[in-house]
Amino acid sequence: MIEFWKMSGSGNDFILIDNRQGRVPEDEMGSFTRKVCRRRESVGADGTIFVSESQNYDFRWHYLNADGGEAEMCGNGARCVARFAFMKGIAGQKMTFQTLAGPVSAEVAGRMVKVLMPSPSGLETDIDIQHKPGWKSVDFVNTGVPHVVVQVDNLEAHPVVEQGRAVRIDPSFSPAGTNADFINIVSSDLIEMRTYERGVEDETLACGTGAIASAVVASARDMVHSPVRVKTRGGEELKIYFKKKGMLFEEVWLEGSTSLIYEGRLNEEAL
Repeated sequence: MIEFWKMSGSGNDFILIDNRQGRVPEDEMGSFTRKVCRRRESVGADGTIFVSESQNYDFRWHYLNADGGEAEMCGNGARCVARFAFMKGIAGQKMTFQTLAGPVSAEVAGRMVKVLMPSPSGLETDIDIQHKPGWKSVDFVNTGVPHVVVQVDNLEAHPVVEQGRAVRIDPSFSPAGTNADFINIVSSDLIEMRTYERGVEDETLACGTGAIASAVVASARDMVHSPVRVKTRGGEELKIYFKKKGMLFEEVWLEGSTSLIYEGRLNEEAL
């Protein structure tokens, strides 16, 4: 049986496994994740995080979305794995770990975790994509993974799943596709956000990289300033800190709470 922790980061839920002994081989992580992330049939989660040894950092992670595809980055997953590593004695309260998007630093303070994310890249406002009903503006930025950010008229009533799926598979972003965030800018320090996540292929209760993307494009339009609170679909707030130099954004921190839901052991029937 494989031991695991179930954790949540502001509504994104994850299965975390200490894989330093190689219990799950890398070439089996995709199929393993697809099976254990099935809701109602197995544990159920937005993704799986495997913690492995690293020669240069405190540890290395593999983050896989529920569809079994490995992603470069997941902001809320990064916060959860930092607390997991601290609680398991793998790293101290301050740590740096290896990801496909580059090294990520984190600080753990109880349930609150703050992570220094890769600097956003590829920022482009008013991208060339067919506008859909209710859209006010549409921008793009990569915050470790690609995000299209759409400012809409009525966020609560907006058809996020329908339009999010269309944006996710738009030929402009092929072959990898993109995440889609729909936002309402409430004030200069508060954004409301709903996200359609690539790899989960549905709306999720939160998205850390999406919260960063939303804050960055809103700042690029001079509508918010650091720090920015981003209210997620699940009702929790993430806080984004950054330094802005023209259209460049540096020292981007993502802060929010984490929850340890339970610890368990996977029976072979879950797979």
